[in-house]
Amino acid sequence: MSNAAESLDYFSYKDYKRWDDRARYELINGDAYMMSSPSIWHQRVTGSLYNQLSHFLEGKPCEPFIAPVDVRLFPRDDESDDTVVQPDVFVVCDKSKLDDGKACRGAPDFVVEVVSSSSKMIDRAKKDLYCKAGVKEYWMIGSNKMFAYILADNVYTETVYEMNPTDVKNIPVAVLPGCTLKLVSS
Repeated sequence: MSNAAESLDYFSYKDYKRWDDRARYELINGDAYMMSSPSIWHQRVTGSLYNQLSHFLEGKPCEPFIAPVDVRLFPRDDESDDTVVQPDVFVVCDKSKLDDGKACRGAPDFVVEVVSSSSKMIDRAKKDLYCKAGVKEYWMIGSNKMFAYILADNVYTETVYEMNPTDVKNIPVAVLPGCTLKLVSS
């Protein structure tokens, strides 16, 4: 099958791997969601965060990634897992999760999603998946608010940062001691 949108079936990672990679999809609980191209603002934010993380993590054991890279949150050896996401930016500290060279197998330590009007509902749904999978810190960044979720006792604690058009926020990454990321709202 070359196009996931042609079917209303339940999909697994095994199916997902066979799809035409000219279109981007995420697979959430067996449902395929096509991803549109990001806006210029989205690209600026993700690029800036990736660059800051890359600089901070140079020479350290953790490694940053920028979409599109597949993350199999609940991997199974037979590839029957049904959730594959492509976070905008993420950090992996356990190198064994990258052993297959194709995807991150299991929860990254830190995930950032930059929200657009077309991705808002999916990014909110992914928050619950990230929590269940054990992502230690999840940021959801919008044009006027940023939500930081820190995992403790299998529950996310939420911190909300208001973003104004002229704001520059320096926000610490709890799971990366000493790391503070600069966010510009526009």
